[in-house]
Amino acid sequence: MKQINFLLIFLVCLALVIFTLQNTQLTTIKLIKGIELEAPLSVELLIATGLGAIIAWLFNLWSRMQHTIENSGQIREIHSRNKRIQELQEDVERYQQEIAQTASLPLPETLSEPVQSTETEVPQSK
Repeated sequence: MKQINFLLIFLVCLALVIFTLQNTQLTTIKLIKGIELEAPLSVELLIATGLGAIIAWLFNLWSRMQHTIENSGQIREIHSRNKRIQELQEDVERYQQEIAQTASLPLPETLSEPVQSTETEVPQSK
């Protein structure tokens, strides 16, 4: 991979050198009324390309910063939900232990014997 990167960088630099050698005629750039620059065409185009690359890089940084801010809120939400899930799992384990303890206790005798009614049924009159 390093060799491919080196080859690409070498080819771009070679292309820039050839471009510079082929475009040596002087041109004039008027920036503001009264301010003019005169330089070879290749230099002016390379400066314009460099400024464009810097602006694109700044926009990329801005976009990544916004993405990071959005993700940080989502990460906080995930952490809080994971914490809540852990608390709920602990509650479930505690409830399971309570159920196991309750199941191992003997039932009281009053509840284990059938309930007998001492009252006699009174027929209802119509």
